[in-house]
Amino acid sequence: MATAQQQLTAAASRYTSRKIRGRGIGDQSWQGRAYDMYHSVPEVRFAASWISNLMSGVRLYAGRRTDDGTIEAAPPGHRAAEIVSQICGGVDGQAKMLEAFGKHLTVPGEGWIVVRPNSEVLSPYSPEDGHDWRVLSVKEVRQQSGKLTAEIDGDDIPIPEGDPEKMDPNGPVAIRVWEPDPERAIEADSPVRSALELLEELILLNATVKAIARSRITGRGLLLIPKGTRFPSTGTQGDAEDDLIEIFMQIAETAIRDPESAAATVPILLEVPADTIADFKLIRFESEFDELAIKLREEAIRRFATGLEIPAEILTGTGSVNHWGQWTINSEGIRLGVEPKCRTVAYCLTQQWLRPILESERDPEWHRWLVWYDTSPLRVRTNRSETALQAYDRGVISAEALRRETGFDDSDAPSDEEIAERAGATEDEEDPTTGDDGETLPDPDLPVDETEGEPETLPASSGPPDGLLAATDALIWSALTAAGKTLRNTPACPRSERAKYREITPAVVHTMLPVDFEQTEQWRLLDGAWAHVPEVAARYGIDGECLTLSLDSYVRGLIVAGMVHEYRATPSVLLSCVGLAA
Repeated sequence: MATAQQQLTAAASRYTSRKIRGRGIGDQSWQGRAYDMYHSVPEVRFAASWISNLMSGVRLYAGRRTDDGTIEAAPPGHRAAEIVSQICGGVDGQAKMLEAFGKHLTVPGEGWIVVRPNSEVLSPYSPEDGHDWRVLSVKEVRQQSGKLTAEIDGDDIPIPEGDPEKMDPNGPVAIRVWEPDPERAIEADSPVRSALELLEELILLNATVKAIARSRITGRGLLLIPKGTRFPSTGTQGDAEDDLIEIFMQIAETAIRDPESAAATVPILLEVPADTIADFKLIRFESEFDELAIKLREEAIRRFATGLEIPAEILTGTGSVNHWGQWTINSEGIRLGVEPKCRTVAYCLTQQWLRPILESERDPEWHRWLVWYDTSPLRVRTNRSETALQAYDRGVISAEALRRETGFDDSDAPSDEEIAERAGATEDEEDPTTGDDGETLPDPDLPVDETEGEPETLPASSGPPDGLLAATDALIWSALTAAGKTLRNTPACPRSERAKYREITPAVVHTMLPVDFEQTEQWRLLDGAWAHVPEVAARYGIDGECLTLSLDSYVRGLIVAGMVHEYRATPSVLLSCVGLAA
């Protein structure tokens, strides 16, 4: 374990002591207030934790920026991929690092990464030949007289001036990660910073509401009893009268000490001359501000939610929003609140860790490689259970896939005996062509069409002809191809991934990208897909509008469910339209 005297050489960091002395960060005392709000206001903690928990599910990888600006993942075995895979000791450590920065970048807008060779630190949580990575808050890294001091495991470790021109890939590194202020980029900024005054108002309003709830005089009032002119007296006072103010204070103190006592739930009793009041009279000391304080608190919470970098509904609640709306809100929260912070962390790791190492190893394309992120694990498709049931009924997915999408596993599958029992029960059902004695009943007289001409419409029981099946199958694949090409240029496909998706068959792109039903309309994925349907319908004597609606419903269902079209499902698409006259 490192001692208090061990020093860190910030060789790969651009924040050497020389630059720290001259950078003039300015007054960052607001960061302490921001942390106070995190600890005292639950809404701040919830917002920071929401972003933090999502960031822990983001995957980091090594990417290469191509000439067209897209980012391609490094091939397996590449040196850049090896360096990134070793950040924080692997995937688990990277998840914890991103989780920590979710809070650091939301509350104070700044955090630090300290990397030390584990051969010097001897941490049991890191490989012996690897590095020990620590994420520190701004309160754990202090600046004094142009020097940095990091508090690690309770020890103060000074960080002396390093030389950025002499990169030691195995040396210790200190990296500052921060959200730059738009007015002065060297300073940190965060959504909590602009809401500090509002949050202080919220604390005052919380105190007001708390006082209202605890005040017995305000909540229960004063009950006047028309019987004599005296106050209640204690047993030790005899006929002496108590002072009204003293009575108020005694009862109020009792209510505070024991909120469940009768003193906290009944009004104060006071006897007054009978000729003063005709009947019992309850006097309340409520203020108009009491009700206003509660409304102001709700308004303050809404204003704080609006000032965050995530949709306000995440903080205020989504109870009145349907599941599609909730999916959209979460998707916007990832895009607005999570991805920008992932870019900040990835940029710092690129500039201060990956590229300096590649440059020191004389990689000719060191400037093209970067640490990048993948948020696809966060984007869970919605309503897949219902879609899976429909797909199973149409025969396009297996029973195993149906169990997986509805939350069951193979242990819930029926046994061979249960399957046989169900099949036997079906066979034992009464046969309508057999009498009670088991004899076969004669066929009823049915009308017979003895004409030899070709019927104008297809019999419903004959099924679609092969030509119609082929034409319908071609229409479906054509629509999925057009949708896939459009989908590659929508927000569902990150710009960094578009080069990869260009190499994938367009008709199956929808199986790899999350799309909800409303987005199929919003992004016009099927615009113009059914232009030739009336011609096909007229050729085979079926209703064109019915065929269009059936095809559109089926293809949109495939896109939302992320499933591939199979030819065997084509007859079910035509089932409702075959036999209808054109």
